Amino acid sequence: MAGNWISIIPFLLVIPIAMLTKQVLPGILVGLIAGAYLMNPSLIGGIETMLSYLVTALVDKNNIKIIVFLYVFSGLVGMIKIAGGIKGFVEAASERVDTKKEAILLTYVSTLGTFSAPSFRFVTIGPIMRALMKRVSMTKKELGFVIETTTTPIIVLIPIATAFVGYMVSVIELGLSNQNLDGDPYRLFIQSIPFNFFAITIFLLGIYLSFFHHSSDGDQKEPADEQDEDDWHNCDPAVSLDLPSKPFNLLAPLFVVIILTLVLTWYDGAEQGFGFFQAFIKANVLDAMVIALLITTFITVVFFLIQKFELKLLIESFVFGGNNLMSVILLLSVIWGLASVTEDLGFSSFVTENTSWIPSVLVPPILFLFGSTVSYFIGSAWGTWGILMPLGISMASLADVSLPLVIGAVFASGTFGSFASPLSDDINTVSRILNLQVMEYARFKLKAALIAVGISTVLYTGITFLL
Repeated sequence: MAGNWISIIPFLLVIPIAMLTKQVLPGILVGLIAGAYLMNPSLIGGIETMLSYLVTALVDKNNIKIIVFLYVFSGLVGMIKIAGGIKGFVEAASERVDTKKEAILLTYVSTLGTFSAPSFRFVTIGPIMRALMKRVSMTKKELGFVIETTTTPIIVLIPIATAFVGYMVSVIELGLSNQNLDGDPYRLFIQSIPFNFFAITIFLLGIYLSFFHHSSDGDQKEPADEQDEDDWHNCDPAVSLDLPSKPFNLLAPLFVVIILTLVLTWYDGAEQGFGFFQAFIKANVLDAMVIALLITTFITVVFFLIQKFELKLLIESFVFGGNNLMSVILLLSVIWGLASVTEDLGFSSFVTENTSWIPSVLVPPILFLFGSTVSYFIGSAWGTWGILMPLGISMASLADVSLPLVIGAVFASGTFGSFASPLSDDINTVSRILNLQVMEYARFKLKAALIAVGISTVLYTGITFLL
């Protein structure tokens, strides 16, 4: 369908509704429904068209692999929790830290073993910090800030064995498909990592503020809450007193899944006849990640059965963990459907015809700032990426701007919202674990986040000019 103004109606509905409701899914669902009725303007026909787009998205081979990866990964974490892996790691680590510097170093070093997903990292490192509040001279806000600068901003930069990789690759693939562009989505993701300037900048700011800056915050000597400090086992079910304490039940599965992912990625590339380093670049990484995760899950079940954990309990915890991600899987399905219907309405053609006036040097910074605004008001990195990636790739193609640079800018904008928005799951989870007031904590972090936004905007403008 030729590009015309009606193709942007779904997006004109998505963003304001998401901001108004503070939820991503209602806005995207309304956009999909609107697009379906624009394609088939009849009472029943619109619903049938919407269902058709959803089914088409769900039966796509790569999309199914992404859903399997997300569900199984969350299920594996559920089993690790019930087997006492997280609780054991928390208790073992908390016994070895006595000073502020040691606590901060532990927070950074622990990223090596807990980078798989934000929620996984929060329930692992958060209780450690809470357990150390009596021994460490830091405010809870400072602790939360250190934890968060080493969570989503780091996870988005890691190309394997995270809950983010599959989704990030899928939205790139979606944008490429809408523009009929050739390219390896995973390779583009790898190439975009150095251009996620916000993630890199806020991480470096976190290091500076943690080690070299002395806070003048008035609550540096905030009143102690004895119950908060003593009962840290109550801050999350993953560290409950009722669970066993077995740190190896966390470390072993993580080690296996990372090693298997690397080995299977190399093997897939080697089977295609590529050398050692080229094998990692040319391999089907999504397949390798899914297979590695499935094998790790089977091995983990056997490992836990040997320890006399009941099979019924393991299955229940796996299903419960996987079901925790059903809202994300639903969000993905609707995003895939929305992208398809807007493309059929001629969205790419419309963008091509009406954005040529924007100087190419301004495309990445404009996308980054616009995306940061959207992500702040909806509080979702994944939602922002799903909404903006097709638009970003379309504008990059039109303006002849580096594709990895634009992809990096979109990912950076979502990272800002995840870090800074008071609606973000990250902020709310950390606030719950450390017993902080959400809005007060969000304001505490905002200055550093806006400094990182300013630096990132300058970098996007400068890099675009140089490229």
